[in-house]
Amino acid sequence: MASRPFIILLLCFCVFAVPARAAGTIGPETGLPLPRFVSLSSDEVNVRAGPGTRYPISWVFRRQGWPVEIIAEYEHWRQIRDIDGATGWIHKKLLSSRRTLIITGDARAVYDDPDEGSEVVMLAEPGVVGKLKECDGRWCEIEIAGLTGWLMASQFYGVYENEKIR
Repeated sequence: MASRPFIILLLCFCVFAVPARAAGTIGPETGLPLPRFVSLSSDEVNVRAGPGTRYPISWVFRRQGWPVEIIAEYEHWRQIRDIDGATGWIHKKLLSSRRTLIITGDARAVYDDPDEGSEVVMLAEPGVVGKLKECDGRWCEIEIAGLTGWLMASQFYGVYENEKIR
């Protein structure tokens, strides 16, 4: 028969590790899909080592609108993964359902229409944060600094492969 500490350890693993890795699951607190992208709703957000204020602060985000992925839920806390793959816990009040993006790689041409043959409306530099308006699975309409255009989904962080957003 399994010892009590082993069973407790196994239950902790199931609660914290499995939801963080299981693709296509549903969040137990919200009923929303896991993983899913959200953005930071404040310009100062503490990321903690665990789901609660008793856990130490691992790092602090200092950029409102920064996109992160929710990979697990526990009561009022959401485990997130950032663009670099780092994970931690954030209180749900510090997250917004507004979709945003970060330009990755090289400077990216943003087009007037979802077609590389259309006019370039701006050149977006790596690290620039913008708003995600819609995606058709390949192209996404984005807004950066008040300018709107189309960018291939593979050229930024903040959307899943073949994801459609209306």
